[in-house]
Amino acid sequence: MEIVKEERRPKATITGSYGYGWQQMWKHFLYLFLVMVIVGVLNSPVSVLQESDGDLTAGLILLQILGAAYWLLFYSVVKYGGDLLYLRAIRNEKIEIREMFDGFKKNYVHIILANLLVFAIVGLGFVFLIIPGIILACRLAFVSYLVMDKNMDPVAAVEKSWEMTRGHGWQIFGMGLLAIPIVIGGLICFIVGIIFAIIWISAAFAAMYHAVDLEEQQQLNGYPVEE
Repeated sequence: MEIVKEERRPKATITGSYGYGWQQMWKHFLYLFLVMVIVGVLNSPVSVLQESDGDLTAGLILLQILGAAYWLLFYSVVKYGGDLLYLRAIRNEKIEIREMFDGFKKNYVHIILANLLVFAIVGLGFVFLIIPGIILACRLAFVSYLVMDKNMDPVAAVEKSWEMTRGHGWQIFGMGLLAIPIVIGGLICFIVGIIFAIIWISAAFAAMYHAVDLEEQQQLNGYPVEE
């Protein structure tokens, strides 16, 4: 009798998410590497404008406005598409790079409004002594996945993310803290290591979302959640 080995599933913990993310990163590395490159290249105009200094001339103000419009109306769509492909990799689903740009013709308005809503909520939190901003950022970490994976509208995605992250806020915060030494380690490894660090971190957060989503499905179906 042939014994079928049960496929490993991610756990909604810091080590579980990073461990599963590491596994899936190598399984789908070339695809995720291309996703990382595309997102990085398209983020470069925003980074350049953010780092620009000097007197606020009319030209610089115009560039800042154009940069904000680019970030909101174009880059955010590709970034949300990238998050979806990381989730595809975590689920061992077929990855098609063109899906990164599907948001321009499918749920474009939802992506723009969701990104704007999260930015406004978290930004407001940071105005109030930083800590509320960190809490809000952790609790809204699943919004991009919910918009892309479940086709939710912005408000529903924010509410659902808040619900799903209940009880997982500290794990998400811990994942963010762990990302810092991972990035530093990547920079130390001849700079090139930052590529692997970025992919690993992104895969880990997608794994956390997938793990919590699986837990929720198990509870809805009446199955006990694995510890």
